[in-house]
Amino acid sequence: MTAGISPGRRIRIGIDTGGTFTDVVALDEDSGELVTTKTPSTPSNPADGFLTGVRKVLDLMGASGDDISAVSHGTTVATNKLLEGKVEALGFVTTEGYEFILEIARQAVPDGYGNSYFWVKPARIVPADYVKTVGGRLDFEGNEIRPFDEERAVTVARWFKERGITTIAVCFLHSYADDSHELAMREVLRREHPGAVVSISSEVLREYREYERSMTTLVDAAVKPNVSRYVANIHQRLDEFVGSSEKLPFYIMKSNGGVLSADEVVHQPITTVLSGPAAGALGAGLIAGRAGFDKVLTCDGGGTSTDVSVVLAGEPTLTTEGTVGAYPSKIPMIDVVTVGAGGGSIAWISPEGSLKVGPQSAGADPGPLCYAKGGTEPTITDAHVTLGRIPPHLLGGEIPLDVDAARAGITELAARLGLDFERCATGILEISAWNQANALRQVSVKRGLDVRDFMLATFGGSGSLLACRLVDILGLAGVVVPQNPGNVSAFGLLTVDVKNDYVQTAVSRHASLDHAAVQKTFDDLTAKAAGALDAEGFPRDSHRYTRTVDLRYFGQAYEVRVAAPEGDVDEAYAAGVASRFHDEHRALYGYDFRSDPTQQVEWVNLRVTGVGPITRPELRELAEATGAADVRERAHRSVRPVCFDAETGYVETDVWWRPDLLAGDTIEGPAIVEEFGSTVPVHPGFVVRVDTLGNLVITKSADQTTAPTTEMEA
Repeated sequence: MTAGISPGRRIRIGIDTGGTFTDVVALDEDSGELVTTKTPSTPSNPADGFLTGVRKVLDLMGASGDDISAVSHGTTVATNKLLEGKVEALGFVTTEGYEFILEIARQAVPDGYGNSYFWVKPARIVPADYVKTVGGRLDFEGNEIRPFDEERAVTVARWFKERGITTIAVCFLHSYADDSHELAMREVLRREHPGAVVSISSEVLREYREYERSMTTLVDAAVKPNVSRYVANIHQRLDEFVGSSEKLPFYIMKSNGGVLSADEVVHQPITTVLSGPAAGALGAGLIAGRAGFDKVLTCDGGGTSTDVSVVLAGEPTLTTEGTVGAYPSKIPMIDVVTVGAGGGSIAWISPEGSLKVGPQSAGADPGPLCYAKGGTEPTITDAHVTLGRIPPHLLGGEIPLDVDAARAGITELAARLGLDFERCATGILEISAWNQANALRQVSVKRGLDVRDFMLATFGGSGSLLACRLVDILGLAGVVVPQNPGNVSAFGLLTVDVKNDYVQTAVSRHASLDHAAVQKTFDDLTAKAAGALDAEGFPRDSHRYTRTVDLRYFGQAYEVRVAAPEGDVDEAYAAGVASRFHDEHRALYGYDFRSDPTQQVEWVNLRVTGVGPITRPELRELAEATGAADVRERAHRSVRPVCFDAETGYVETDVWWRPDLLAGDTIEGPAIVEEFGSTVPVHPGFVVRVDTLGNLVITKSADQTTAPTTEMEA
């Protein structure tokens, strides 16, 4: 134990590992003190950057490993494995006669046929010759039509073993209604091929639609070995660092906005595919909500990509229609859209001769040209630093940047395009801004939301760099930049509860709904959720449960999820849920059929989420400024030339140090607001106000308009 430290401190740590930096936030649970820091990520072994971040934040707090009470972690291990296409040899077992289920798939084409004349289906996650079938058949109610063919199952298991295929997914038709055949197949695999890692669909996704259930189970199996190794390595090294005889509570962020213990997450690895982005959306939503903003778009800019989402009344919106890379994953996840527009995204010239940006990224190693670590292509960060929008260093001077190398790279690119330097550099940033704007439209306008009603919450190391331009493009109400924006995802990890989701398909017309059967299903799902929370150490009196139902009009191929409050399921209860469905359907699609007696409501899926609550950190108010006259003396640091627009060129711009700003301070653009982990360029025509929680609230000046831009400017 560190000298001078009294025993008994309880420090909870949140760590978000990104492509470029590892972000750390620590909370002293007794004093409420929050400490943030960052350290470069170590892609070759993420555990190194993880432990470096832990040591760094403890040193800042004058604490030691003995003082850690729990660690929550956001990781992109599962996501990156799929995005990079690095899937190990994977086998698939399905029902006899359905070996072509992955080829048939769905007819949906990204962006519609009008933009996809040359669209080709993504590469298979499992080779066709690694798909094997086993006899046996259930109907949609779980009744056995043909018995499970154990002899064929043994043959299949031995075939996989002989070829060294050690990761296997199993999905039988209608196993959501009865899992006996899948359990029997897993038992055969355990007996005949004990070294295999197996995922079965009735445990991954107990929901109908065999293609989506198959793909979700395959994704779960594909990431399971990597996630298991990664989590085990991190947990072991963390325990060694702490030096305790008992395992330290270690939680992994899930895509649904909750966390799960490391011991449990290895059994549900697919739940972590949007681990990092989910934490950021939760953290930003909490901060913006407490600042008084109910409608928020979040923009999380990192080194490789930018993640955007919608937060309504402090809660991110959820979906079960997400994808990871090219693969559908029908699990509850925060509705996040990712675009390849991070600080390391590479600027390049297409075969047609036009300037493109991303999705390829220089990442953390070798990184942008200005990192001077062997990068050879200009990136978004290079454009920012050469235009003066960020300082010639990162992390308060810890990482110096080579501005000359960045300028040389962009100058060479500009010459190939026939542009001058400033037009090329600002063009890189303009394309990046439009890529982000299109992603924001995807989660808002395409969901029937008026983007002009929303504030934009920007965070991440690069999330705020294009904030003003996004206001212009989209006509947003303004921007809110939390304190320590580079660490909002790590902060979000300290705000989330333990969550477990359970679903059961139970298709029934509303008119003939068996209320007792619905009640029993809810009770069974709740019992599973309670057992999981018991295993996580939450006392029964702290458990919370939320119920939802997926409903549709008979004949529709899509469902709408609605809340199903606590209460006994009877005719009045069911009518209330159906009425809520009509309202939600009208809100989403502009019409409902409640007045048409021929259109019947159909119940499809019943869902229960078990919640184990944690104590959230308090957001402390910032000291009030005593008067407008002293802000320059207090927070002004320097003046440097900054290019906000190629037409006007460089303008002398005031640089402000954010930690010295107080509540009530106001700064007019052009300006640069800097802090340890991020920078906010404030364009001419914008004004910044510091609110009581220390957020930067950026809006158009009174004499400026906020009409959205409808066409991309050259």
